[in-house]
Amino acid sequence: MNLNLKRPLAFFDLETTGVNVSADRIVEISILKVLPDGSEEIKTLKLNPQMPIPVESSLFHGIYDNDVVDAPVFKDVAVEIAEFIGDADLAGYNSNKFDIPMLMEEFIRADVDFTLDGRHFVDVQNIFHQMEQRTLKAAYRFYCDNSLDNAHSAEADVRATYEVLKSQLDRYQNVEWEDKSGKKSVPVVNDVQALHQFTNLNRPVDFAGRMVFNENGEEIFSFGKHKGRLVEEVFAIEPSYYSWMKQGDFPLYTKKCLDRVWARFRAKQKEQRAAAPKAASAAKPQQASTTGTNRPEGNRTPQPKRKSGPITEDMLKNLQEKFKK
Repeated sequence: MNLNLKRPLAFFDLETTGVNVSADRIVEISILKVLPDGSEEIKTLKLNPQMPIPVESSLFHGIYDNDVVDAPVFKDVAVEIAEFIGDADLAGYNSNKFDIPMLMEEFIRADVDFTLDGRHFVDVQNIFHQMEQRTLKAAYRFYCDNSLDNAHSAEADVRATYEVLKSQLDRYQNVEWEDKSGKKSVPVVNDVQALHQFTNLNRPVDFAGRMVFNENGEEIFSFGKHKGRLVEEVFAIEPSYYSWMKQGDFPLYTKKCLDRVWARFRAKQKEQRAAAPKAASAAKPQQASTTGTNRPEGNRTPQPKRKSGPITEDMLKNLQEKFKK
């Protein structure tokens, strides 16, 4: 089944030094961009993570320090990667929880303004886990009736993910699904927006899951002592929580999303402060007029002193006669 696309859909997979989004780095990226006409473009790059690759990670994906010693660092190819993805929607396997947050960390470090706004995100693992509950290798065998060779090679994994999604669309066509509240629907359809909604049930704000959207589209914390509370409400009662998160070991994209909510919160505060004096002035009674006949006695304007004329000789003679002994 060919995908019904209104714009390109970029399947991508990352191999990394580890699973810590904040601390680890990408060592290989592969992007398979499927265009609305069904044609495909692929880009695969090995990257120097500028840190040692742990042995356990190398054993997992087969990439060792010597394999990337002469490879470019992410910053050198960040613009190239962003331009290749373009305005495409994003798809992957466990991409919402790992690949997208990791990719955004690298873009932010490279100072490349790659935005997620307006894109759709299709996490093939979420379809699989919610419908069958397995792994990519098992998913490929289950849906495609084939074995996955070179598992954990970025290009092999990204192609397998693409094939699994197409098989999922065939298998679950007209298949009913029931959510936790008992609502039934047919969610797996050949439409990226619908798949986006089905594979983003938790509605993450930052993809690392520290903040999610509630039913009203408002950001709430999904961890810690303020779990379930509105982010702006927490800022109002405990502004230092913002500083704590900014200084803490949180992903850069989480902090970027936090900054956006903080800026909006501060703008609202500024508007409220600006409006307060105007409201107080409108409520204050007008003072009594101080002009005309109603002027209080104590506020009367003093009369100017009468000026004396010039001193004449007769005046001097009179003074002499008066004080003459």
